[in-house]
Amino acid sequence: MSSKRMPFYQRRHKHFDQSYRNIQTRYLLQEYAARKVASRKAASFKSSASMGRTTCRLCARGLHTLAEEESQEHRKRTYEQKSDMSEEKRIRFASELADLEEELHSARLLAREQLDRATIQRMVEEQMALDRYTIEESISRAPEILVRLRTHTVWEKMPVRLYFTVEGFPTPVVQWYKNEELITPASEPGKYRIESKYGVHMLEIHRANFDDTATYTAVATNVHGQVSTNAAVVVRRFRGDEEPHPGGILPINLPLPLDVCFTHIDVQFLEKFGVTFGMEGETATLKCTLLVTPDLTRLRPRVEWYRDDVLIKESKWTKMYFGEGQAALSFTHLNKDDEGLYTLRIITKGGVNEYSAFMFVRDADALIAGAPGAPMDVKCYDANRDYVIVTWKPPNTASESPVIGYFVDRCEVGTENWVQCNDSPLKICKYPVTGLFEGRSYIFRVRAVNKAGISRPSRVSEAVAALDPVDLDRLQTVHLDGGREIVLYQDDLEGDVQIPGPPTNVHASETSKTYVVLSWDPPVPRGKLPLMYFIEKSMVGSGSWQRVNAQVAVRSPRYAVFDLAEGKSYVFRVLSANKHGISEPSEITPPIQAQESIGVPSAPGRVLATRNTKTSVVVQWDKPKHEENLFGYYIDSSVVGTNHWEPCNHKPIKYNRFVVHGLTTGENYIFRVKAANAVGISENSQESEPITVQAALTCPSHPYGITLLNCDGHSMTLGWKLPKFSGGSPVLGYYIDKREAHHHNWHEVNSSTVKERIYTVEDLTENSFYEFKVAATNLAGIGLPSDPSEHFICKAWTMPEPGPAYDLTFCEVRNTSLVLLWKAPVYSGSNPVTGYFVDYKEVDTEEWVTVNEKPVSHCYLKVNDLQEGKTYVFKVRAMNKAGIGKSSDISEPVFVQARPGTKEITAGVDEGGNIYLAFDCPEVTEVSDFTWCKSYEEINDLDKFNIETTGDHSKLYFKNPDKMDLGTYSVAVSDTDGISSSFNMDEKELERLMTLSHEIKNPTIPLKSELAYELYGKGEVRFWVQAESLSPNTSFRFVINDKEVVNSDSHKIKCDYSNGIIEMLMDRFTIENEGTYTVQIEDGNAKNQSSLVLIGDAFKAILAEAELQRKEYLRKQGPHFLEYLYWEVTEDCEVLLVCKVANTKKETFFKWYKDGSGLEVEALPDLQKGVCQLAIPRLSKKNQGEYKATLTDDRGHDVTTLDISGKVYDDIILAMSRVTGKSASPIKVHCTPEGIRLQCFLKYYADEMKANWYQRESKVSSSERMRIGGSEEVAWLQICEPTEKDKGKYTFEIFDGKESHKRAVDLSGQGRILNIFCTVFGNPDPEVVWLWNDKKFELNEHYSVSMEHGNVVSFTIKGVSSQDSGKYSVNVKNKYGGETVDITVSVYKHGEKMPDIKPAQPAKPRVIISSVGEVARCS
Repeated sequence: MSSKRMPFYQRRHKHFDQSYRNIQTRYLLQEYAARKVASRKAASFKSSASMGRTTCRLCARGLHTLAEEESQEHRKRTYEQKSDMSEEKRIRFASELADLEEELHSARLLAREQLDRATIQRMVEEQMALDRYTIEESISRAPEILVRLRTHTVWEKMPVRLYFTVEGFPTPVVQWYKNEELITPASEPGKYRIESKYGVHMLEIHRANFDDTATYTAVATNVHGQVSTNAAVVVRRFRGDEEPHPGGILPINLPLPLDVCFTHIDVQFLEKFGVTFGMEGETATLKCTLLVTPDLTRLRPRVEWYRDDVLIKESKWTKMYFGEGQAALSFTHLNKDDEGLYTLRIITKGGVNEYSAFMFVRDADALIAGAPGAPMDVKCYDANRDYVIVTWKPPNTASESPVIGYFVDRCEVGTENWVQCNDSPLKICKYPVTGLFEGRSYIFRVRAVNKAGISRPSRVSEAVAALDPVDLDRLQTVHLDGGREIVLYQDDLEGDVQIPGPPTNVHASETSKTYVVLSWDPPVPRGKLPLMYFIEKSMVGSGSWQRVNAQVAVRSPRYAVFDLAEGKSYVFRVLSANKHGISEPSEITPPIQAQESIGVPSAPGRVLATRNTKTSVVVQWDKPKHEENLFGYYIDSSVVGTNHWEPCNHKPIKYNRFVVHGLTTGENYIFRVKAANAVGISENSQESEPITVQAALTCPSHPYGITLLNCDGHSMTLGWKLPKFSGGSPVLGYYIDKREAHHHNWHEVNSSTVKERIYTVEDLTENSFYEFKVAATNLAGIGLPSDPSEHFICKAWTMPEPGPAYDLTFCEVRNTSLVLLWKAPVYSGSNPVTGYFVDYKEVDTEEWVTVNEKPVSHCYLKVNDLQEGKTYVFKVRAMNKAGIGKSSDISEPVFVQARPGTKEITAGVDEGGNIYLAFDCPEVTEVSDFTWCKSYEEINDLDKFNIETTGDHSKLYFKNPDKMDLGTYSVAVSDTDGISSSFNMDEKELERLMTLSHEIKNPTIPLKSELAYELYGKGEVRFWVQAESLSPNTSFRFVINDKEVVNSDSHKIKCDYSNGIIEMLMDRFTIENEGTYTVQIEDGNAKNQSSLVLIGDAFKAILAEAELQRKEYLRKQGPHFLEYLYWEVTEDCEVLLVCKVANTKKETFFKWYKDGSGLEVEALPDLQKGVCQLAIPRLSKKNQGEYKATLTDDRGHDVTTLDISGKVYDDIILAMSRVTGKSASPIKVHCTPEGIRLQCFLKYYADEMKANWYQRESKVSSSERMRIGGSEEVAWLQICEPTEKDKGKYTFEIFDGKESHKRAVDLSGQGRILNIFCTVFGNPDPEVVWLWNDKKFELNEHYSVSMEHGNVVSFTIKGVSSQDSGKYSVNVKNKYGGETVDITVSVYKHGEKMPDIKPAQPAKPRVIISSVGEVARCS
């Protein structure tokens, strides 16, 4: 790719959408045209010698007009004068042109001189920076305080200045603290002033008050270490009437000055962004929290973000924010282009503070499974009027199939129409896109292809304009004195050129396997007309020329030639043309072959992986032999044994060293590397050696918490705490340094390492003050020393109370509790220590709270009821008979909150039946140790316990568990951030574990079901038991009444091993088989048995059932009843006696019996159908009795009986009531000589049915006036001599045992319904005609006719009135004859007296005979 700077047109050209495109293009073309016209007119301008100046191009038009007028005057005078003037003008123009060329040459020389001067200056600065770095490295050292702070006592309202001197390189950064709180001048403007000059640092407190009494500490830090010094400031209050004002101190009523002078801005990173992982399409934010001192609005530091050392500018992809103590970089839509090392630089006048971390961006999920990731870093260069070269970088395919090519898409700015530029996939990461329109802007994207499919598109490129940079090169501007300038266009100097000259310098600027890019210089002179170019090619040796662009003219001096034969050489020539004609061909190029200038890179060399942190590994590799034109490298990782490779980076890196993040602690990984360039990706390198992800080996951190434990006047006993981190290797020992107070030099106390964390320093001077520091050592070396201890006075301890407890540590920190551990005092006082009190308080509070009301005798205590999210400190006080002694040093602050993913101890039993406690710690390192304790004392009793630790898993085994093992067990893991846990082994838990252990050591075969029995059809009894599983080696036996039973014909025993079923089948079950049945099973060491007791009533029930089953079996050997007799009621209220037969033949005889006597039936049933029925049409009491059916042939005899009486008879009547109740007709009203008869027609009616009549909800009993009766098809209620009391609603109810079936009619007098009905019969069915007063009448809502049950016709009058009185007749007839019946209806109004009517003989029907047959009749 060309390194040429970006052309002017790409810097100046604005990319608008479609609506502005033509306007912008027109503006640029007008600008170019104006410059051309101005340059041409400038050549004909005339300069006047008397005026002493050169005409500028802005006045060209006016001067040109004046020159023409003068020229006309000259022509009028003489022809000779005109010739002289023309010659004079030519000479003058040539002279001026020579001057302009000389000025232009001088300007070019001056520009080159300035450029050379800037280059030399940059080289000098780089060399000075290198020398500076070398010198700084040689003089680097940790800070060292030369002059310490001293204590001051001052009066109130006086100033205080604290000075100290420190040296070190790089220059230490100094921070001041008041009672361990950072002092910032911005927090209290005018209160403090901090200065630093030549290593002397000062803190000034203006107008000190009583609250300024405190301990002030200065801490100096650089990259090599940290030192501190402190002093006390005591402010005393004046007691007199007036306040003294020493010289230079203002009275209190004068205002303080508001201007504060700050020497520099101090920037500290409080919270930093870490290694970040994202995915394409997501959003992300990198954020740092800053402390800027002083934080001034008008004086703010400059914030810059870099990706891979390239400055990031705000765009639609990235947004920046700085303010309110935060600096943030946000990504609106992540792409792999955004992956890299991000650096935040805070730039102030005092220097640069920076912080860096890597951000990984993985591929978005593929649209097609197995498709590759998207390409990245799409860029455009060498843009011209009609083409541009697009480049990109290939994706990493760790687990997908390799990329076989790419598709390039283009889109015109302002549209969303993407057009694919190439028809077949491209093999290399570079492509010349042709066919662009001049003046338009385009964006590009690329998609990768493999055998699975096409990837997602890449991020779009920056917009690029299709313009030719050569046009501007032909414009020249000459600057003159006085701010004037002349613009010349090369065309003006060339004169009139009709046919252009041939192009020059034709060469191949770029070659590949599929195309060759030709470049050339425009012809000189080229003329003022637009140029076009034609390219011709010829295969070497052919002697013929072929025009490449015969269809499309080329306007730019570059062209990509495709369709070249692979392996063949070609020569090229170019012709220029305008409207006047075509030039001569250019010089022929040397032979050019379409081939790649670079090849696929070779694989990188040896890969080496080294430990870095708990989740990262440093991977280094040897560069390939030919590393030119490399995009970078891809690194892949795989867990050992899986053969599944994952990409570690998704964008090529240019260095041969990379830190792979996001790995699993303790897992084994291997790595491989690939190199990538524009042609493709290399083969994979050799795999690295497996490496376990662990933190790298470093020196241990510094010990802390140095405490004085005892002093006898000549020696001091010191104690200290373990370093928080061992550095990946066990701590081998400690070195102690001492010095007397106010002495500068430190002295070694021990030349050999101290193994324990308690040591007695001898040969000290009594009543002298000493301070100490301790350093830990491991295999990596000696770590940093601790901070100097307090000043301890060497004075003998004689107090009767005990000394301080020491080595306060925490474990099992949870959301509301923790466990505090400590060690007993070295100095016990006059009596032994009897107990301890524990106190705690929240940080930044003053009130101490005592945890335990009574002293504890052991050196640990679990503290409960703490508040989650709070920070506490603790101290311990020991006591003896003399009292409570000196408290321990205050512990370090502890934040009460459970660690994410906190694990606890689990209890279990292994396969061998051994009880254990187990603990897992994924954060374990190679040097971590699992320390098991009982009652927080390390377990060393190997007779009762055994500890096994493998990797991150540790177990504590109990060898012979008993009640002595009850108690609290705990485990702590060293070289971690305080990971620990505890387990309370109480009686219930120990009993559970011992029971489980016993079951494992003495296994039993689990049973799915205990011993059970079931009866078979022949009367056989099967005893069976089912186990969870049985092996083929399982043995078993059946025992009955303590006697083993073996397999025989009477006792068939077998086992189904696949299903775990053992069974015994007894052929005949008799009275002798009463007793206990047992099956015993043995499978290896596992055993089990199951028993079943069959005695007494249980045995008798089984025996009876077995005998019954046996008899049933024997019965079914001949003809038998498959289903015994049962009854059914049909819809016609017939009762059917039904039985089902089986195993019959033609000779089988079937017979019905009732009460022992045979029944004669019309036809015997067909036994082959298997169903026999006996119909009882109208069941009544006379049909009660015992019914029997028999089957007989030569194979046997079978009988079934059914007693139809009692409850069975009642049930049948209820079933008939259900059928007939559903078929009941509406109640009909019939007038009779005795009165009114209410009738309800039914399919069948019997007196045994539960039928009742009701009047106004009152049950009607049969009497002289109200007679109840019925026949087989009707139930009636006769109301004799009805009166007013008989009016009302009448209901007929029939009950079927479950529900009542009701019909009702309302008899309320005139205006009610009158029903007249009669029964008709005849064959064929007769025609029925109703007459009123011997006349037919029309049926309507008032009169209606109906027929029910096929033979009952009724005539209904709704709303009876006096007009309905008269003679009603019904006439029935068929083809054989008929008859007529008359009835007189008299209707009286309410209150009218009804005449006495004597009963008369019923009218005889009039019979009409038409022919022989069954006459229609009515009754």
